[in-house]
Amino acid sequence: MFVKNNSFCKKRTLNCRGRLVDLSTPKVMGILNITPDSFYDGGSYTTRKEILHRVETMLEEGADFIDVGGVSTRPGAKLISEKTERQRVIPAVEIIMKRFPDAVISVDTFRASVARAAVEEGASLINDISAGAFDENLFETVSRLNVPYVLMHMKGIPETMQKNPAYTDVMTEITGFFVEKMNRLKQFGIKDIILDPGFGFGKTLEHNYEILRNLHDLQIFGLPVMAGISRKSMICKALNVKPAEALNGTTALHGIALLKGADILRVHDVKEAKEVVKLSLMFKVPKA
Repeated sequence: MFVKNNSFCKKRTLNCRGRLVDLSTPKVMGILNITPDSFYDGGSYTTRKEILHRVETMLEEGADFIDVGGVSTRPGAKLISEKTERQRVIPAVEIIMKRFPDAVISVDTFRASVARAAVEEGASLINDISAGAFDENLFETVSRLNVPYVLMHMKGIPETMQKNPAYTDVMTEITGFFVEKMNRLKQFGIKDIILDPGFGFGKTLEHNYEILRNLHDLQIFGLPVMAGISRKSMICKALNVKPAEALNGTTALHGIALLKGADILRVHDVKEAKEVVKLSLMFKVPKA
């Protein structure tokens, strides 16, 4: 079996096109949705001016990565065409890199052609919700591009994933899923892998909190773990609030995720997330 107990020799760096990102302290990935229909900020960042202002703000607040997404993957969303995704994503990456050449850009895509074009424009990381299931060429493309890859667990597809998702044991199934996918990634020679359990992607409210309670179990893989919790329904349903009112709940769960071993927080609110990271480091045991 691929898995072994690597929890004491966890991978602590990512090679982002020659730049080593140190994960010895948690990092924050700021979300840039250039979509009209994302669940929280859809339609807010579509013009050049809006995109650059948003990126500038996130970088000033301390974002370590900027995650650019051109396809809404909210529950019930229908997947758009490859042409439409490229028309949204590639120009955005180009203008961001021209204005902020030192930014580390992640692209949230499941398409090999979009991943390739984005990296050619300067992106450094591929964030794939489908774990290679939506494009059979993606793993080979990521291998050729030699960039880090976010491997996320999802049950179903965005359009139908929240229609009565069922598991015998959610953590056991996610762990088995990661074992299978990492064996495939290993065959392609992909080494810089980030694990994302996929909060809200084919999970009930109870499933999401079961994953959060047991997030530390993923340490067995010895790989960085990303938590994408920001303003999601696991907060909104529990508190009976809308996404616009879910910052306080998001901050609370970010603190828990960090204490459970998360290495990267994928967030809408960078400043608040960086403050949670700073405070979480106060819990580290001082060196003797």
